[in-house]
Amino acid sequence: MAPDLTTGAYGENGTAAAPGYPAHAPARAGGPPPDDRPSVVLVGHGMVGQRFLEVLAERGVTERARVTVFCEEPRAAYDRVQLTSYFSGRTAEELALGEPGFLRLHGIELHLGDPVVAVDRAARTVTSRAGRTLGYDTLVLATGSYPFVPPVPGKDAEGCFVYRTIEDLLAIEAYAAGARTGAVVGGGLLGLEAAGALKGLGLETHVVEFAPRLMPVQVDEGGGAALRRTVEGLGVAVHTGAATQEITAGPDGAVTGMALSDGSELAVDLVVFSAGVRPRDQLARDCGLTVGERGGIAVDASCRTSDPAVYAIGECALAADGTVYGLVAPGYEMAGTAACAIDAATGDAAPPGGFTGADTSTKLKLLGVDVASFGDAHGTAEGCLDVVYADSRSGVYRKLVVGSDGALLGGVLVGDAEAYGTLRPLVGTVPPLPPEQLVLPAGAGAPAALGPSALPDEAVICSCHNVTKGTIRGAVTGHGCGTVPEVKKCTKAGTGCGSCVKVLTTLVNDELTAQGIGVDRGLCGCFAHTRAELYEIVRVRRLTSFARLLDEHGREAARGGEGCEICKPVAASVIASLAPSIGVDGYVLAGEQAALQDTNDHFLANLQRNGSYSVVPRVPGGEITPDKLIVIGEVARDFGLYTKITGGQRIDLFGARVDQLPAIWARLVDAGFESGHAYGKALRTVKSCVGQTWCRYGVQDSVRMAIDLELRYRGLRAPHKLKSGVSGCARECAEARGKDFGVIATASGWNLYVGGNGGADPRHADLLAQDLSDAELVRLIDRFLMFYIRTADRLERTSAWLERIEGGLEHVRDVVVRDSLGICEELERLMADHVAGYRDEWGATLADPERLARFASFVNAPDTPDPTVRFVPERDQVKPDLEILAGPVLPVRTLEGSSTR
Repeated sequence: MAPDLTTGAYGENGTAAAPGYPAHAPARAGGPPPDDRPSVVLVGHGMVGQRFLEVLAERGVTERARVTVFCEEPRAAYDRVQLTSYFSGRTAEELALGEPGFLRLHGIELHLGDPVVAVDRAARTVTSRAGRTLGYDTLVLATGSYPFVPPVPGKDAEGCFVYRTIEDLLAIEAYAAGARTGAVVGGGLLGLEAAGALKGLGLETHVVEFAPRLMPVQVDEGGGAALRRTVEGLGVAVHTGAATQEITAGPDGAVTGMALSDGSELAVDLVVFSAGVRPRDQLARDCGLTVGERGGIAVDASCRTSDPAVYAIGECALAADGTVYGLVAPGYEMAGTAACAIDAATGDAAPPGGFTGADTSTKLKLLGVDVASFGDAHGTAEGCLDVVYADSRSGVYRKLVVGSDGALLGGVLVGDAEAYGTLRPLVGTVPPLPPEQLVLPAGAGAPAALGPSALPDEAVICSCHNVTKGTIRGAVTGHGCGTVPEVKKCTKAGTGCGSCVKVLTTLVNDELTAQGIGVDRGLCGCFAHTRAELYEIVRVRRLTSFARLLDEHGREAARGGEGCEICKPVAASVIASLAPSIGVDGYVLAGEQAALQDTNDHFLANLQRNGSYSVVPRVPGGEITPDKLIVIGEVARDFGLYTKITGGQRIDLFGARVDQLPAIWARLVDAGFESGHAYGKALRTVKSCVGQTWCRYGVQDSVRMAIDLELRYRGLRAPHKLKSGVSGCARECAEARGKDFGVIATASGWNLYVGGNGGADPRHADLLAQDLSDAELVRLIDRFLMFYIRTADRLERTSAWLERIEGGLEHVRDVVVRDSLGICEELERLMADHVAGYRDEWGATLADPERLARFASFVNAPDTPDPTVRFVPERDQVKPDLEILAGPVLPVRTLEGSSTR
């Protein structure tokens, strides 16, 4: 049962609340708020309901009124647009909307798991399922919609689900564990998302759509055909022009199959209905509010219902233009309209503008395929013409609808939606370039050349929050915003679906430039070049010296100097990654290279908070023999090290003094261990499950593959650390899709995912290629990693790189799979040079007395341990002495002769 968040038993996040106060209300001087404040009751706490509360708070209504929310679900508002990402690793907490503590801060009372079941308009009260009765001055209905389930026989069989809430997803996930084949009824937006979820859960997947094409509302016949080819290419069976006639079940009542109107039958054991939604208007019907003939609570331009004290917003509302809007952006606009109207009624605010309609443009990634539609996508205007570009080989379809006067009316983009952010704001205007150029895909012509700066100020850049280009420019010029995050916070642009962030970034940088504020894209004060440009300079000119690189290619003021803390590690990484190819010693502490390294690489170990270092031997694939385990235990015991098993299937040893590192590694290397590169911007681990060898679900030998990959790419220096994972089946125990490159076994081979990140800004990896043989998989990973190393910025993870690089995933696929730039042979050669030239850094260090001499706490007293490195006992191990850490800041150890000259 969900905790009661209104009785004072719990506060937000389950903390105790002060007796006598609403759970989310702040304790105010003088006691609780007066009871005579106007009462605003919100029914429903979805995305639109949360946006309504935010606008109320922004306008100060929550200070003047008592706001109460009733929510049917057991959890507060979450991002339903990103619902499918739950199956890709995002947690319910990560999907939550609103800043932490928002409800408490604004004194908003929330009842979870307790929907309103009755409204008494005469008495102005609502009654909840739990029996609470509460009076209201203003009632706002944000009850959303419910999934439509066609009235087919067998629809209630065990194994039939809808796809709407996190609870639905939890149920599907649990049932899929014992299923083999699933079908989705409905090929629209949510249907394809559901299909992607079933595919990700390891099920053979079918999509059944009654219309003659997928996504019939958003795309036209050509777009639907392109989308179908791509979806089928991903292994999903598509059945269009077919209705579900019956769901069959076995003696136990569980789904066994489904019969279609075309006479075919599918053997399935799980069915997801995603055949559209209907407005949840029953509460309004029961209390006598006016509803539309086909559903939806009728509202006026202010979002008022037929009762002036009651508003309706979002998917439950029938707008004044006769439309029930099923998208987030119109819902947000209705939420703002209603909140402004309530502000005007409870305070001195001016009456708001009315809601007369909204932009229904959409841009999504479904099953890894970009799909977008905007404006009059189907060309319903009289006299309009279509301009079409289609490439069935690459799955790209682009159509623009142009009016007889040359104005852009709308369009459909499938497979390549890169230009969506530029084209959508041009709807209703005559573009500055001919449509024949505009229809070309990204990188082939006009959209890139056109650019966001050519848009008019009234163009809406962020449709989720209705933010125009002029508002964004004003944030820079009038509000002093100098970065994209500052503009986001000021305008809310880019904080909804995120599809406008790229255009937003361009506009902010262009505006800063126009204001005379330089947007320097150079690496640092020493180089005007980016990291990728420096990589090319080093590669082509075969530069092996940082001093020469700085003198020949640095900024004039930096030439003859020693570089800075930014460019020196970057140059060290670039030279190390190219070392075998340019004829230089790849050992990172050789000659001038040593002076370029950052703190960790100086001593081939991670510096910890108390000045000690960690020791992390490589354990490929997490596989280790008992003898090696014993050696690690003995080393930890003999040197008094803190020992921890990591999430990356390795064993970390903490607390080593710098002078102890050679002795520790001598024993580890003698036992067959080598550096795990936990200190370097290099490959860390390739995590694995036990795979086909042990697991009853495994379909490939994931341990062997993980070991092969880790041994191949060990020591590979990159712009950022690299992590990988290999899962032996689609159940994903190795969490491969949260890695920079991840591999998931299929019955036919391996699927390769790239660009994942489980760090502070998580991102699920994208599918690059599927059903690969061992050789094909290794060849593509070679190319991908070398292309990333070649083109990424400083400290840019593969996830950020993939989102930043022009053309995104499709461009990367063109380069590394299709060899569109003709560089794959060179990328493979660079990787082969790395593999052939690899040497364990600690093995090389121990073999050279001169290199060992650097491992001293004090250069002038090499045999003296650092007295500031102290420990205290904890749980039968040691931890840093926090008391000494709280003392004065200690000087940073430096090495003599650290000049780059």
